[in-house]
Amino acid sequence: MKALGKIIGLFFLGLLLIIVALGFALTHLFDPNDYKDEIRQLARDKANVELTLKGDIGWSLFPWLGLELTDASLASLSTPEQPFADLRLLGLSVRVLPLLRKEVQMSDIRIDGLNLNLQRDEKGRSNWEHVGKPATVATRTPDAPLVTPEGAPADSTPLAAESSSQPLKLDIDSLIINSARIDYHDVQKGQQFSAESIQLTTGAIREGASIPIKLSAFFGINKPVLRARSELQGELRFDRALKRYQLEDAKFSGEVSGEPFDGQTLTYSAQGQLLVDLAAQIAEWNGLKLSANQLRALGELKVRDLDTQPKLSGGLSIAPLNLREFLATIGQKLPPMNDEKTLNQFELVTRLSGSTSSLTLEELTLKLDDSTFTGQLAIADFAKQALRVQLKGDQLNLDRYLPAPTKDAKDATSARQAEVKASVASAGQSGSTPLPDAPTQHAWSSSEVLPIALLRKLDAQLSLNLDQLTVQQQMISNFSAKAQAKGGLLTLQEVRGKIGSGSVDVKASIDVRPSVPLLSVQKNLRGIQLEPFLKKPEQPSPIKGLLDLNSSLSTSGNSQRAWIDGFNGDASFVLNDGVLVDANLEQQLCRGIATLNRKALSTDPRGKDTPFETLQGSITLRNGVAHNPDLKARIPGLAVSGNGDIDLRILGLDYRIGITITGDQHEMPDPACQLNERFVGIEWPVRCRGPLEMGGKSCRLDQDGLGKVATKLAGNKLSEKIDEKLGDKVSPELKDALKGLFNR
Repeated sequence: MKALGKIIGLFFLGLLLIIVALGFALTHLFDPNDYKDEIRQLARDKANVELTLKGDIGWSLFPWLGLELTDASLASLSTPEQPFADLRLLGLSVRVLPLLRKEVQMSDIRIDGLNLNLQRDEKGRSNWEHVGKPATVATRTPDAPLVTPEGAPADSTPLAAESSSQPLKLDIDSLIINSARIDYHDVQKGQQFSAESIQLTTGAIREGASIPIKLSAFFGINKPVLRARSELQGELRFDRALKRYQLEDAKFSGEVSGEPFDGQTLTYSAQGQLLVDLAAQIAEWNGLKLSANQLRALGELKVRDLDTQPKLSGGLSIAPLNLREFLATIGQKLPPMNDEKTLNQFELVTRLSGSTSSLTLEELTLKLDDSTFTGQLAIADFAKQALRVQLKGDQLNLDRYLPAPTKDAKDATSARQAEVKASVASAGQSGSTPLPDAPTQHAWSSSEVLPIALLRKLDAQLSLNLDQLTVQQQMISNFSAKAQAKGGLLTLQEVRGKIGSGSVDVKASIDVRPSVPLLSVQKNLRGIQLEPFLKKPEQPSPIKGLLDLNSSLSTSGNSQRAWIDGFNGDASFVLNDGVLVDANLEQQLCRGIATLNRKALSTDPRGKDTPFETLQGSITLRNGVAHNPDLKARIPGLAVSGNGDIDLRILGLDYRIGITITGDQHEMPDPACQLNERFVGIEWPVRCRGPLEMGGKSCRLDQDGLGKVATKLAGNKLSEKIDEKLGDKVSPELKDALKGLFNR
């Protein structure tokens, strides 16, 4: 038995030596480099590619089936002189015996110097589009099997199909790709993309086991010009039977710079646990940690229905940051604002939902400086940039965020302020100076206001509710606004709020479809305190009172000056319980009475406000000039009426006013102008002209009209004398004729 065992052992040893000898003979006596032409022809016939093998082909047979290629390139047969891929080195080896068990056990796979040069010409044709397609369709010989349209032999059995569908078991020591590069150039679209210095290293690749992976590259595009460095690390795990793929402890990091960042650099990092389950058609990113310069965020993302219409859900939380500083670090310049300390505080928490064409921020809580908002923000359609906003907030000081005045606006304001200051100084306090001149300086800026190109493309719907809104230094409580924009037409459907005890209701529209924008506005104000809107730090309001206003106005253009110059429309107003500040109409009346009494005022004139019960009228606006034909005012003991114009272009007024004593004969401010029954019912003429800021201080007794008053008073006095002297001595007809003669 021992001899038999020894014989058998020697037999197998000899057999093994023969196999080794045959393997050695095949690998040393058979040289694949002698068959390069056949290999190239096979590539042409089967894959429709031009394979160029400049380097040697190395190979081994047992126990490893190994292959090594150097200096090879591929090109489409249609453009053989333009390779779309070239390779410096490819090395791999597979154990032979495990292949019989459908197991792929490989040593390290190494790829060095892989370059892909992908091109599309001006007609949209690519240099790889015919790759993989046989160059010619071979004619079937009698011995060839019949091929079905699906490409399988007609006599293929289900068993064969089932056998071929069983996945191979992979066991690869590692995969290494060094110094790879991808270039893509689309001549038709003028686009270029590159990925260079691509490095990929992995650990052992085994199904169901964690596979360490590290990928890095430099990227660049030309529209816009961008350069980026990126690196991906993590533990890859996959199960092909379950169609489940995971990247655990993933970290994606790098830097990006270019035209959109205006010379600045964005340093970014994203971490988390990634999962793709093709059986359930879901993808998840859990434990998301995101950073971008100063920005820090946490979140989770989930996408379902990957094979049909993907739908996104998840959450995002952005930690408090200085938004102004963050935007500066990525080269985003903010427009000038009245307060450069705005956007210093920003924080966001929201739920996410979306699709391939939309994104919604639901259950949103947004903190911006001193304001807190809740609600929803959405992009309803990425292609149309359709924005949807539904927000509620506690407070917002809009003045802080409005654009700072332009140089043109400052120049216009400075020139006019100088003119107004001179008019106020020359007017004095007594009201005895000459009638002020009308202003000449235009009060408005010619700088463009509306971003026309942006508004023409804007698709938006807005619903905003605020407990308190501050605008033009006025606080509006219970503020609500609804607006929409589409196709170049912006409609302010509703703006409502309360200012003090009064209310505001505004509707407006902006039509930017024509070359010159068209604007319209309808305002309804009830019980609004006028003083806060007119007072300035260096100057009190010239008038006070509670304003009721109804107006419907229209204009055109894209600057303050153009809007004011083109204002047209109608309005009516009532100002209740008001005061003409530092405008002593009683003093003007006293001066006129003293003149007719031929007496000199014995006291110095003093400044005094003129209170009134109501001031009302209607206005017709034409090209920036408001004509008021029916001004009426009720002042204790006086009735005031008049007409005139307010030129909104220069903010100047020009009015002729009549003041009638209605019977109140209270004590006047000077003995020279004491009232008597002769002055009751007489309309005293007053002319008001000058800047609006002067208010009642721009009013003077009209000397031309005063002469007519004197004539009327003289006629009345003669009539009294005729009645006194003639009595009943002459007929009434004669007395009337004499009165008429003297009155004339």
